[in-house]
Order: sequence, then structure tokens, then C-alpha cells
Amino acid sequence: MNFNTILGQEHLKNHLIKSTDNGRISHAQLFIGKEGSGVLSMAIAYAQYILCSTSINKEDCALKCSKLMHPDLHFAFPVASNDVIKSHPVSSLFLEDWRSFIKSNPYGNLFEWLQFLGIENKQGQIGVDEAEDIVKSLRLKSYEGGYKVMIIWMAEKMNTSAANKLLKLLEEPPQKTVFILTAENEQQIITTIKSRCQILHFPLLSESDIVKGLVEFEGTDLPIAEKIANQADGNYNKALHLLHNDNSDEQFEEWFITWIRAAFKAKGNAAVIQNLISWSETIAKSGRETQKRFLNYCIQFFRQALLLNYNADSLVFLEPKSPGFKLENFAPFIHGGNILDITQELNDAIYHIERNGNAKIILLDLSIKLTRLLHVKETTS
Repeated sequence: MNFNTILGQEHLKNHLIKSTDNGRISHAQLFIGKEGSGVLSMAIAYAQYILCSTSINKEDCALKCSKLMHPDLHFAFPVASNDVIKSHPVSSLFLEDWRSFIKSNPYGNLFEWLQFLGIENKQGQIGVDEAEDIVKSLRLKSYEGGYKVMIIWMAEKMNTSAANKLLKLLEEPPQKTVFILTAENEQQIITTIKSRCQILHFPLLSESDIVKGLVEFEGTDLPIAEKIANQADGNYNKALHLLHNDNSDEQFEEWFITWIRAAFKAKGNAAVIQNLISWSETIAKSGRETQKRFLNYCIQFFRQALLLNYNADSLVFLEPKSPGFKLENFAPFIHGGNILDITQELNDAIYHIERNGNAKIILLDLSIKLTRLLHVKETTS
């Protein structure tokens, strides 16, 4: 993977190339960007540029990097136990899966990675066993005599024990050792880790970048690519899902509309609360990553309703397929008087689910609050 295959982010590419060419490679860097902005792809391309810039046989180096098999290129990423690896899961035990996953979708997200491993009902993490592996591998000399690069994907999933184990290594790494950490959520990165890194922020991709990727890499017709890019919110991974008709949104839509209808009826009708309890139990049976994805989908659904309510039709791309549900009929209930509170409650629910709260209780509490918020009247000044 090289810089030519990375969508957009030209100013960041130029910065990384120039700093490498000038011999100013920071030993610890943190790439922060939302899903689908290309942080992992950029990290791999940057690692290849560093490793191959000093290699005698650049063609051989590039080939090994493209296969993610360069002996001086190391990876750490969130994992969890499965049927084969029942205890002490670490990245080195999942490398073949990792290479296959990156080859199939270098813009993939954490849920897709866990799904790829068949453990999507678990929350992957980077634990102390992983940190010990990192320390051991980087103490060894470079195999080819140049740089060693360690890419830590989704660094916000590093627990405190692992972070403490890596602090000294990040502060005083072995000679010619480069750490590249990537993350989607800067707020979840432990402060002591963040303070030891040079930080690069990745903006969302432009619609033109996404169109280019869909046309050049996926062979998509231009009108279809343009429509998808408009819906993708700067997220190339989302664009790929829209292109290939990912059916997870259909399930999320069904859950959402069932929820909304029950919440509307529940006000002043205690018997309907049982429907919300049943709904909460259904969602709670899915994995935590699925629950978080669903709640983020809900945030997007509410925002689309808000845009339609305020006549920003050109920004509305959501087209519910459920029979009997029309977005234009729902939109008037979402307005300036309740959208901030609804969004805050959804974000709070995501926060508590991430911290292993009881999903059934969290979702039921959210549902009861929604029954009130949906009936809030818009205030006029």
C-alpha cells in the first residue's frame, strides 16, 4: 500500500513525505480521524515509505509491505478470545486474519474486524499481554538494519494497564523505532499516551475524493458514485456499504421504527411500556458493537428528520423502506426544541454501553426519556 492508493488527504501525504525525506521522523505519532477517513491506510503507506526509503532493494521492500509481511513492520490491534484462542489473545495470533481483512477493506471499522473474526458480540481491546508483546518485539534489532515501525490501530481501545506498560517505550524508544497510533476518538485516548505523541488530525473525505475512489477502484458509474458520495458523510467505508447494499441498515431501520412507534404510544399508556421493555431486551441481545452502531444510526435518522422539517431537502438522503412509515410525517416531531436533548441522550447511552453498562437498563432508560422528548413542543421566539 502506497500513498497513491490513499484517497484525498493530500496535505497530510505531503507533510509525511517531506518530513521523512528531511530525516525528521517523529518517533511517536498519533493519527486521529473518523471512520472512513483513511487513517489506517495512511499509516500503512507511511510505514512503507519509511521502511523502503532506506532499503537497498526498494522493489522487494514495497512487495513485502504490500502484503503486510515486512519483518520490520509490526501491528497491534483490538482482539478478544474466540473458540481457538481461549485466553491471552494478542495480535500476533491473528496476523493472517488481519492481512486478509486489510486486503479486503483497508477502510474497515472495528465492528467489521470483530465480525471478520466471528467475535462481534465481544468488545475488542488492546490489553497488557499485547503491551508485553510490543515491548519484546521492539527490543529486537531491525531485521533489515533500518527502521522498525509499530502501527497500533484503534489506540483508544488500549486499557490503562497496557498504556502504563508502553509509556516508557513511547517516551524513549529504541533507535530507529517509530510508533504510529491511529484512533477515531481523541477523547478516549489516555492523556499520558497522547502527550507523548505528535498528533495529526485527518478531516473527513470530500465528496469528490469519494467519487474518485468509487469510480477508479470500484468501477462505479459516475452518477451512482455522486449520489453515494452525497450520502456517505465523508466516510469511504460507508460509501462502500451503500454501494454494495449492506443490509445492516435495513435491520437498524426496523428496530428504529418499532422503537419510535412504541415511544409515541407510550405517553399516557402504561401498557405500552411493556413493548419498550421487549424492544430493549431484543437490542440488548446483540453485541455491544452492534448496539453502538445502531445508536449512531438513530442519531443520523433524527438529524435527517430535522433537516427535512427545516426544508433542507437537498441534504436529506434517507429513504425509509418500512411500509406505512413516511419520513415527512415523522419530521415535524424533530425540531430545535428537542434535537439537542435527543442527541445527548443517545450519546450518553453509547458512552455507558462502551463502559460495559447493562444494555437492557440503558436502552430502557433511553426509551422512557424518548417518550417525553418526542412530545416536546417547538418553542417560537
